[in-house]
Amino acid sequence: MTRTIFTRRVLLQGAAGALAACAVSGPAAAQSSSTSFERWVAAFRPRALSRGVSEKTYARVMTGLKPDTSVYALDRAQPEFTEALWQYINRRCSDHRVRTGKTRAKEQEALLAKIEHDFGVDRYLMLGLWGMESSFGDVVDNPKYMRPVIPALAALAWGEPRRRKYWEQELLNAMVIIDRGWAEPSDMIGSWAGAMGHTQWMPEVWLNVGIDYNKDGRITPFQPDDALAGTAAYVAKRGRYERGQIWGCEVRLPTRFSAALADKKTKRTYAKWQQLGVARADGKPFARPDDEVRLWLPESGGPAFLIGQNYYAVRSYNPSDAYTLALLHLGDLIRGELDFVQQFPGGERRLTLEELQEIQKSLTARGFDTKGTDGRVGPDTMVAVRAFQQKVGLSPADGYPGLKVLARVRQA
Repeated sequence: MTRTIFTRRVLLQGAAGALAACAVSGPAAAQSSSTSFERWVAAFRPRALSRGVSEKTYARVMTGLKPDTSVYALDRAQPEFTEALWQYINRRCSDHRVRTGKTRAKEQEALLAKIEHDFGVDRYLMLGLWGMESSFGDVVDNPKYMRPVIPALAALAWGEPRRRKYWEQELLNAMVIIDRGWAEPSDMIGSWAGAMGHTQWMPEVWLNVGIDYNKDGRITPFQPDDALAGTAAYVAKRGRYERGQIWGCEVRLPTRFSAALADKKTKRTYAKWQQLGVARADGKPFARPDDEVRLWLPESGGPAFLIGQNYYAVRSYNPSDAYTLALLHLGDLIRGELDFVQQFPGGERRLTLEELQEIQKSLTARGFDTKGTDGRVGPDTMVAVRAFQQKVGLSPADGYPGLKVLARVRQA
């Protein structure tokens, strides 16, 4: 089954969303405000002052500001590529990302251990989240994916009628952050929707959940210490994370198992599920048999999972099952666990870093420029792959650099 996967919290596109290619259509200035931006800035001033923003800060932020009207098209854009669930997971759990995650685990061992101790959130889960949100910080200020946030939020607050109240609140939150001295307007670089830093905080998260974890007098998502600690606190408090529990695991179902039991609603202990014939897919015993979990079968014929409270704790950060499963699987792979035992329907194994680099080098040499040969699959590689698929008659021409593309490249 093929579907369109959306990867950020409701209304948002963070780094994970920015890395998905989008077709931008419609005029950049497709806003519906009858008031000029300058008049709107003057009228919005009392709102900011009532939030406690100083006159000086408001003037510093808004005087002479040019709204980034290109965000209107991005807000309305439909994803250019659709992905089956297995493709979505494979791309986000890439060999490059797993290797980088293992490197970060060693580099940040002390920080991750401290966060795990203070908030109870498993360090590998946090590594999976860090990798999903910003590729471990690689795209935090990359102008290819990120932009100044204040002009974007101001444009949305001024001219986006569908969710204007939301954008107004986030612009006000950003001004409060600046007023507190945590950031300069120029420091605020993020997605078109305003998500920023290593774990892609919206201003509301930054303002209300952020922690000055390194004790330097300010809170910022642009430092791993504050970003990871604040996000762990979010998952622990808002997500009600259970210290010591795993998120769940892939399981093997007995023959002629009733699919009705995989309703993702009914809670049973691991021990009760085991009595029904459900076993861990890797053959290991259930470590905490009394924990309550639900049975979930994302796609008929694909892998099945028992999922507990910590699955939902992570999902609170982004209410998408595809995002949550990919994030948790990435964390497990960084930990050293294996890929899913059961493939998704139509699925295939993840390519290695070297195999993806081989595809990129070969396509670029043939005139299908991937704009990089680092083994990372972003929009440029997907566009190049799709053009190659169309050229040689590979169907579907979905832009996914998988085993079929690798085999055809080698034939060529």
